[in-house]
Amino acid sequence: MTVLRESPWYQEILKEGLAKGLQQGLQQGEATLVLRLLSKRFETIDSTIAMQIRQMNVSQLELLAESLLDFQSLDDLQTWLQQHGSV
Repeated sequence: MTVLRESPWYQEILKEGLAKGLQQGLQQGEATLVLRLLSKRFETIDSTIAMQIRQMNVSQLELLAESLLDFQSLDDLQTWLQQHGSV
């Protein structure tokens, strides 16, 4: 078992797995934060919209987080989602 753990293939697979896990954790954390901010601003967020947001990649979530400061209503959010081709 020790020989397997020391093999370059094992190390590469482990590195890839860790990188994917970190990326997923970052994406989930950002989605959660954006949803919390939207809920604080608008009280309730439709589950369909929440699902769209949870499927966004990190760069989309960061752009949405910046943009939500300018939203006056949920219509602004829906327009943003349509314009930015959310998943």
